[in-house]
Amino acid sequence: MTTRKLGRSGIEVSALGLGCWAIGGPLWGEDGQPYGWGEVDDDESVRAVHRALDLGVTFFDTASNYGAGHSERVLGRALGGRRDSVVVASKFGNTFEEQTRLATGADGTPEYMLSCLDGVLDRLGTDYLDLYQLHLGHLPTEQALELVDPLEKLVAQGRIRAYGWSTDDPERAAAFAEAGPNCAAVQYDHSVLNDNAAMVDVLARYELAGINRGPLAMGLLTGKYHGAAGRIGGDDVRGKSPEWLQYFTDGVPTPQWAELVDRVRQALTADGRTLTQGALGWLLARSPWTLPIPGVRTVAQAEENFATLALGPLPEAAFAEVESLLAELR
Repeated sequence: MTTRKLGRSGIEVSALGLGCWAIGGPLWGEDGQPYGWGEVDDDESVRAVHRALDLGVTFFDTASNYGAGHSERVLGRALGGRRDSVVVASKFGNTFEEQTRLATGADGTPEYMLSCLDGVLDRLGTDYLDLYQLHLGHLPTEQALELVDPLEKLVAQGRIRAYGWSTDDPERAAAFAEAGPNCAAVQYDHSVLNDNAAMVDVLARYELAGINRGPLAMGLLTGKYHGAAGRIGGDDVRGKSPEWLQYFTDGVPTPQWAELVDRVRQALTADGRTLTQGALGWLLARSPWTLPIPGVRTVAQAEENFATLALGPLPEAAFAEVESLLAELR
């Protein structure tokens, strides 16, 4: 139960991956909106990646714009001579200026997809990428499908092994999967607080890996911020929440979501897991195609998150209890 297939690519990966958004550090919108997770210690990030490797993690998910390329540079440094023993995913579509850490917009054209890959490989220090993902979830399907042939050519050239789309829309995911044989994954928001049954059906129908971003509801399911007196800093995306970030409001947990955490806490921790481990175990139990990617910034976070690999999916009785508790809300 410690490994899963990366969809129909057949690539074997750890059942939990490491999400690398946070280790990218600050990223700012032109309007002053933060899109990173605040300042980070790069040396600690490297140690956290190394600890994850020790605990059996072989799948690492980043994006070209996380920290305006900084996440990829830190990950490349951390993986060092271990590149061939891991599976690395990145994303394209969001544009940025690396030197100023500025998010500048979006570009879903084939031309940008190709030029972005050059930068991705350079920052990671590798000559191939295992999974290359479109990062623009609301791109019109017709435009996204124009990327399929160029992506298939990249697979044929050996520059990537597979590709996917980061979108919460099951219809978009299905269309992408139907269009290209080497489409292996869809990345979407999924946690015990935010189920997506329609997407789970798509995963099974097309044999796609469901890479679960937000598996801990942006940190809410760690319990760390529940009832906390202080606010998350203003350089953190949760500290000045954009409209799509529902779990936090101006740096504190949104009350209705915090109440949901209280509702499922006991069921998620009944067998001795921490709340974090219970939330990740719920996702592992949800479907054989799910692949949660909790983020880490410290060794301690890596140790807690990836101890779930040994614990495995949430037991059937606990999973059923969580479903019963939340049924009236879905």
